[in-house]
Amino acid sequence: MNQHAGRIAELREALGGAHKLAVKKVKDHLEPFVQAFIENAPFAVMASADAEGNCDASPKGGLPGFIKVVDERTLLIPDIGGNRLFQTYQNFESNPKAGLIFMIPGMDVTVRVNGRVSLIEQDGLAKRGIEPELSWTDENSGIVQGILLDVDEAYFHCPRSMQFANLWDTATIEANEQRSIKSLMGDAAAD
Repeated sequence: MNQHAGRIAELREALGGAHKLAVKKVKDHLEPFVQAFIENAPFAVMASADAEGNCDASPKGGLPGFIKVVDERTLLIPDIGGNRLFQTYQNFESNPKAGLIFMIPGMDVTVRVNGRVSLIEQDGLAKRGIEPELSWTDENSGIVQGILLDVDEAYFHCPRSMQFANLWDTATIEANEQRSIKSLMGDAAAD
């Protein structure tokens, strides 16, 4: 038995369970407000796991709306060339489920979408008129293939985590633009 199952029940009892509005907001389709958010989002993170539970979270970026709302139950994610590790695709071979969190810079709310995936080859994307929609390109920024996600659940996520992090604070963003990866290590970088 899962050692955490009892603890989860204890937490739900102690904290009073999920707020009724939180439960009510989870839908099995993309509501119009969710669709509009996705159509304006230039960034998402796609999470997946293989059959053994080994996880991956892969950032996806492009011009706002680069992830296409096909209809209220389907998204099309053009996959742009990246590091060629293909960890997400390895996960899909044994577990065709994925979760996405969409972000719009400056907005504290996010949208979460979970569902089941199938892959579309480049010729299928070409037939749909799908091309890279990017604000920056290099020699590796072509479309590798596409991912169709059949929506199981979709909803807005509250702004608390973004507010806890003060993620969009412009002074912090400006300061970080001047920093290097090496500077993150501080004194350890000198070792």
